[in-house]
Amino acid sequence: MIRLNETHDPALRSWIPSANTSNTDFPIQNLPFGILRPNNAQGGAEGFRGTVAIGDQALDLTLAADSGVFDPQHRALARIAGEATLNHWMAQGPAAWSSLRGALSRVLRSDASPATQAALSPCLIPQARSHMAMPAQVGDYTDFFTSIHHATNVGRLFRPDNPLLPNYRWVPIGYHGRSSSIAVSGQTFTRPFGQTMAPGATEPVVGPCKRLDFELELGIFLGPGNESGQPIPMAEAEDHLFGLCLLNDWSARDIQTWEYQPLGPFLAKNFATTISPWIVTLEALAPFRLPFSREPGEPQPLDYLDSPTNRSQGAIDLQVEALLLTSRMRAMDQAAHSLAHTSYRHAYWTAAQLVAHHTVNGCPLRPGDLFGSGTLSGPSAAEACALLELSVGGKQPIALPCGESRTFLEDGDTVILRGWCDRPGAARIGFGECVGTVLPARARCA
Repeated sequence: MIRLNETHDPALRSWIPSANTSNTDFPIQNLPFGILRPNNAQGGAEGFRGTVAIGDQALDLTLAADSGVFDPQHRALARIAGEATLNHWMAQGPAAWSSLRGALSRVLRSDASPATQAALSPCLIPQARSHMAMPAQVGDYTDFFTSIHHATNVGRLFRPDNPLLPNYRWVPIGYHGRSSSIAVSGQTFTRPFGQTMAPGATEPVVGPCKRLDFELELGIFLGPGNESGQPIPMAEAEDHLFGLCLLNDWSARDIQTWEYQPLGPFLAKNFATTISPWIVTLEALAPFRLPFSREPGEPQPLDYLDSPTNRSQGAIDLQVEALLLTSRMRAMDQAAHSLAHTSYRHAYWTAAQLVAHHTVNGCPLRPGDLFGSGTLSGPSAAEACALLELSVGGKQPIALPCGESRTFLEDGDTVILRGWCDRPGAARIGFGECVGTVLPARARCA
């Protein structure tokens, strides 16, 4: 169980002014981890390194380790977290993560000594003058289906009389995705090609996707793995969870409809997945944990998917939002238009349950593996987190402020995902942005 500690105190302030503004995603109570490379004045670039976001700055953990402000234990931990990917740091486990987080909080607080502030000031990198990279090398990627509202809404489009398949209430449904096409925020990708079968046609055709969609999800990064053949019990599942980011699981709906039976998503899902660059640790989310429960009449999880801790604090009240910015809106200097807003608290399965189910058959997980939560649609129509739902399968176009409308994404469209946690008595923390843009399809080779 992750408990509140001194790092969560909403009264804490930092000696870095931008960390104390009301609109920052990265106050001292957050301290998410990410990988970046500072661009130098000559237009070249230095190497990538592990950092922690604080306000509009990033603390270079390798430089901080050598600054003299840490004891030997935390100096060693900072060096691990400062490597060019976070895989080694993710493997260290909750005790190490919490220990370094506490040490970082203390040296970044406004009451840190002048000597500490002077030693760490040269270790700060302006985020605006740096290039973010993938936070970890993702060996394996599994995308789940944790929103019963999304599952029901989509199922209703194809099976009006039987929208939710009977196994959904018992099994955390997922599929294995393609890690090679995962990229950090700012990703651009070409409209995918694939086979589609038009209604009434007798043969499929190959061509650019015509029903391109976004999916507002969370990414869940794994920490320490498990040995092959050794399931992870629910009581230990959160010890294997490093943190969360935003995730856009771009989807080619027309390709998906034709190919997904009988084995599920393939080309419709493996061309692009975008994640936000900063990973917010589970410890930072402790003030926003909620009890996990099922609606009356819903079956309770089987024993291997249940635990007292999951029941008491398995859910997280994490707000997520998807916005659309079209080429015309950019030309008119208009702000992005909000399409959907919901909370992760509505998920039918928790992150811990995903770990327990993924390993119940003995499947080994590794540090840096990534889970997708699945589209996070909530119970109301305004909380539908994919265009497939928002446009009711393309039948109801969505009006935009610039005079355009959308049923599915067009070339030049940019989708922006945002996430944050906020409640009375706790400091607001954010996730930054997850941004991706659709480019025109390339000419297909014969």
